[in-house]
Amino acid sequence: MQYVKLGSTGLDVSRLCLGCMTFGIPERGNHTWTLTADKSRPLIQQALELGINFFDTANVYSDGTSEEIVGRALKDFARREEIVLATKVRGRMSPGPNGEGLSRKAIFAELDNSLRRLGTDYVDLYQIHRLDHSTPIEETLEALHDVVKAGKVRYIGASSMYAWQFAKALYISRAHGWTQFISMQNHLNLLYREEEREMLPLCTDQKIAVLPWSPLARGRLARAANETTERNRTDNVTPQLYDQTAEADRLVIDAVGAVASKRAVPRAQVALAWLLQKAPVTAPIVGASKASQLTDAVAALRLGLTAEEIASLEAAYVPHRIAAFQ
Repeated sequence: MQYVKLGSTGLDVSRLCLGCMTFGIPERGNHTWTLTADKSRPLIQQALELGINFFDTANVYSDGTSEEIVGRALKDFARREEIVLATKVRGRMSPGPNGEGLSRKAIFAELDNSLRRLGTDYVDLYQIHRLDHSTPIEETLEALHDVVKAGKVRYIGASSMYAWQFAKALYISRAHGWTQFISMQNHLNLLYREEEREMLPLCTDQKIAVLPWSPLARGRLARAANETTERNRTDNVTPQLYDQTAEADRLVIDAVGAVASKRAVPRAQVALAWLLQKAPVTAPIVGASKASQLTDAVAALRLGLTAEEIASLEAAYVPHRIAAFQ
C-alpha cells in the first residue's frame, strides 16, 4: 500500500479509500443491493489487511446502518488511532423541517448521532454531503469550525459543487479565522472529466486533497458496455449520471477494454490507474462487494500507464453536461 498526505495536512492516508456505501441493511434507505454486516465485515477486514487505513461513509447511507456496521467492524479489527474515519452530513435523517440540511442545529445533532453509530468520540474527516442552499454558508462553516474546536472532528471536507462555490467557502473561512476545508470529494472518472476544467486546478492551487467518488463510473468502466449487473439494474442514480451520454461513453469503455486486454489485467485496474496518475487526486473512493474488487484496486497502484495508453483512454471523451449538484 502507498500512503500520502491528505492535502496540506500532516495526516497520512492510504492511496485508496474504502467507500462504505456498499455496507448497510438492504431494507433501510434507497439501495437494495447493500451488504449486511456478516457479508460486510470480511471485506472491511480484507481492506485493513491490504493496508487501507481510510474509510468513508455517510449518515444517510442505508439510514445510518452503514455507519453502524463500519464502526463495529473497525472496533473489532483495528486500533482507532490507526484508522482515518470519514463520514458526511446533510441528507434527511428524520421527518420534520430540521431533519436534514447544514444548519447549526442539524450539524450538531447529526454529528452526535454519527458518533454514536460509529462507536467513537471523534471523526477524522467530517464532510458536507453537497451544499444546503437553504442555510447561509456562514452558518454552516462556523458550525463546522465549532465541532472541530470541540474535539469531535479533526478535519473538515466538502463534496461536489461548482468551483466558484468552493472558492467562496474557502475565502469566508479564512476571513473569519475558521477551520478550512482540506478535501474535496467530487465526481471524477474516465466517463466524467468535467472537474478537470476548474475544480482540479483550484484544488491544486490551494493544496486541497481530491477524493473522487465513483472512480469506475458505478461499474461501467469495469465491464464491457453491453454487460450489466444487478446493482446497475436497480440503482436509480446510475441512469441520471450516465445514460444521456451512453453512446459517446461506449468508445471510452472500449478503449479501457483495449488497454486491459493488451496488459492482461481487469478493466477496473486500468480505469483506476488512469485516475491515480491524475493530479491532484489523493485517494479514489473505491467500493467493493467482492474480495477480488479490493485486490484489483490495490493492484492498480502498481499499474503504471504509458503516455500513449493515457492518450488512448482520453481521446474519445466528449464534453458532458454538468452533473446536477443536489
